[in-house]
Amino acid sequence: MPKSVVFYLEGPPAGADLIIDSVTIARSEQKQPKEVKSISGVETIIKNPQFAEGLSNWSGRGCNICRHEFTAYGNVKPVNGSYFASATGRVHSWNGIQQDITGRVQRKVSYEISSPVRIFGSANETEVRATLWVQEYGREQYLCISKNQASDKRWTHLKGKFILHAPFSKVVLFIEGPPAGIDILVDGLVLSPARKLDAAPRPKIDLYGANIMQNSACSRGLAGWSPMGSCRLSIHTESPHMLSSILKDPSNQKHISGRYILATNRTDVWMGPSQVITDKLKLHTTYRVSAWVRAGSGGHGRHHVNVCLGVDDQWVNGGQIEADGDQWYEIKGAFKLEKKPSKVIAYVQGPPPGVDIRVMGLQIYPVDRKARFEYLKDKSDKVRKRDIVLKFQGLDAANVFGSALRIQQSENSFAFGSCINRSNIENEDLADFFVKNFNWAVFENELKWYWTEAEQGKINYKDSDELLKFCQKHNKQVRGHCLFWEVEDSVQPWLRSLHGHHLMAAVQGRLQSLLSRYKGQFKHHDVNNEMLHGSFYQDRLGTDIRAHMFREAHKLDPSAVLFVNDYNVEDGCDSKSTPEKFVEQIVDLQERGAPVGGIGVQGHISHPVGDIICDSLDKLAILGLPIWITELDVSAENEHIRADDLEVCLRECFAHAAVEGVVLWGFWETFMFRNHAHLVDADGTINETGKRYLALKQEWLTKTDGDIDHHGEFKFRGYHGSYTVEVATPSGKVTRSFVVDKENPVQVVTLNI
Repeated sequence: MPKSVVFYLEGPPAGADLIIDSVTIARSEQKQPKEVKSISGVETIIKNPQFAEGLSNWSGRGCNICRHEFTAYGNVKPVNGSYFASATGRVHSWNGIQQDITGRVQRKVSYEISSPVRIFGSANETEVRATLWVQEYGREQYLCISKNQASDKRWTHLKGKFILHAPFSKVVLFIEGPPAGIDILVDGLVLSPARKLDAAPRPKIDLYGANIMQNSACSRGLAGWSPMGSCRLSIHTESPHMLSSILKDPSNQKHISGRYILATNRTDVWMGPSQVITDKLKLHTTYRVSAWVRAGSGGHGRHHVNVCLGVDDQWVNGGQIEADGDQWYEIKGAFKLEKKPSKVIAYVQGPPPGVDIRVMGLQIYPVDRKARFEYLKDKSDKVRKRDIVLKFQGLDAANVFGSALRIQQSENSFAFGSCINRSNIENEDLADFFVKNFNWAVFENELKWYWTEAEQGKINYKDSDELLKFCQKHNKQVRGHCLFWEVEDSVQPWLRSLHGHHLMAAVQGRLQSLLSRYKGQFKHHDVNNEMLHGSFYQDRLGTDIRAHMFREAHKLDPSAVLFVNDYNVEDGCDSKSTPEKFVEQIVDLQERGAPVGGIGVQGHISHPVGDIICDSLDKLAILGLPIWITELDVSAENEHIRADDLEVCLRECFAHAAVEGVVLWGFWETFMFRNHAHLVDADGTINETGKRYLALKQEWLTKTDGDIDHHGEFKFRGYHGSYTVEVATPSGKVTRSFVVDKENPVQVVTLNI
């Protein structure tokens, strides 16, 4: 499609006027391609998409289907057309209405679907899904392409995208999800090739660092502040000894005056001091949130305290901490808005009714990322580079004094990886991008227990074997993810039914089965995923089970580095997983004899702020263990903003001495944990985010040239990794390879010529 089209009338010689009565431009009638229908002007490759031809081309997946007009189901009216269909007599969640779309979809083409759905037979909302059953050559898979909460009161739209990577023999699209006994109503379905949208322009951001909260220091009393709800606000001054720890940081002194807002008479969790900041916010701008809080007077122990934003009818988390009345705690957080709001209120809330809140120095300001990037470039130079002396010897060494040379780094030794799965590596373009641009891999699902043993006793390592073979073929190191998963919702049903020694036997069997099979082949293992957020095994098998898993894993595969792995540790948005709590958990494991070898910080981050990430990494680094960002993704609909967010994360990690690797949680559109997080569009186009990633990788490769000195040496400073040097000799150019490690400040490399 062209970016613009200009229609114009021309022709008479210069000086002759044109008089135009009217202009009409109309689209000529075009015959729809075979198998293509239209719903409200949108083409669909679904046959009989609105049930105008009865139930032709549709069938029930393990249940009955019927066509209805609005007279059925309590006069439910269709959204489009005159009819809707229902799936009834459902005895399993996978029962529903389906259509075979084999022959009408192609591999490596992105498709999008839209379907209005609702339920009947339950007053509660429940999940409805659009799923693909794909029969590939020698295997089959189910792909969830869309899901949403549906009710019996209104139509809800299922919308999603998918791409088929592998060659296939059959594809069936079906609507499923609710529990048995609940009917699914479907009002048509649109399935068409996904539209390619132009990237939105880069937003312009004018002002950095200016606090948009008025009267933040309370120097004018409560001017600008108002209570949320019926709570009461008053101004007080803190005793100097309570501020001593805060004022040790010189950067805080200009903001912390000692005056604070006290919120009392709180009768609900959302009550606290607030300000309306609607007109001060700009879209697509990352705002840094900072505040000092205390919670007490009316309650005992620690309580959650949030800086929140009420954005129209949505709640946005601007930072969270657990606080009590014994000391002041700093909340650090961030947010950005993607759509223009009509009203935004910033407020502090969280503790239960009756518990007072004290708030001091609340600031919200746009982040100057460019200034931070310049600082990180200098920091990276110190952390990731070293001085190198090349010495030349051999028969021709004396003849090269003063000769020109060119040095090119081929690969940085810092680990950049991505998750992959069994089906998407069948896409040759995706596999090629992965092989060229990543040196580590992790399997998205194929090593998880619910995947390798979905049914008790039926163990299947076929997918993980094939992925491992692919990685070994291309010389990629592999992380093992994960041996166990502590969050109960991620534990397969048969395992949830076990208790006591039966569950313990299953745990031992899992350890023995996987680690004996893959001994020495995975460099890392995430032993028990997300222990800050779940307690399935600990609740059933006691407090030592987690350390036991580490101890047993080490016995079975001593060469693997064993990791803890959790989310929300890096951005201050979750009081369950602060760096302090992560450190406490790791120390407890170590005291129980667990050989914890590394710290996995997942990195599913929405509004990255450099100094917040760095602060979290600093706190974790105190343990002296290597830190890996194990599942990094950033999500923003605007490619430029997404690229900026990814750069924030990558630069902070690359510049931090404790971080040894970053693994992205995917890179290809439709193959991502979160929407709007991809580096490569579904059609293979590298978008602005992908270009930024590749540009950073190039920035972190050393290139230099010069002349060999009269001592037969050449000195330079370069990143750790693999190099080639090309030297001009009297007999021609000579190329040699060498590796720069990170062990010593200066490395001497002797090359024979």
